[in-house]
Amino acid sequence: VQLQASGGGLVQAGGSLRLSCVVSGSMLRFRPVGWFRQAPGEERELVASITGLGSANYEDSVKGRFAISRQNDRNTVDLQMNSLKPEDTAVYYCNALIASQRLAWGQGTQVTVSS
Repeated sequence: VQLQASGGGLVQAGGSLRLSCVVSGSMLRFRPVGWFRQAPGEERELVASITGLGSANYEDSVKGRFAISRQNDRNTVDLQMNSLKPEDTAVYYCNALIASQRLAWGQGTQVTVSS
């Protein structure tokens, strides 16, 4: 079972990116999933999560700018990121929200926001 995050890139402040996470197999289907990020020298932090039924929660700094969604039939979880800021620069990862359900962390996808 693997997690594959994609969609990152270099964007100017105020721009948008859409990240996508594909989970091979069905290990996370209907389970709460989160998007996490880790900036250089920082701890990995949760930025958004979504339950199996689609209820979403966001870290305060991304509320109103990011939107998480999932497509259970395709084992994908997306993160739409708008109004990006330089402080959003990080490697973004997806994984189960609950630690005991987590799979091995994938490589993530780099998001770089220039000022």
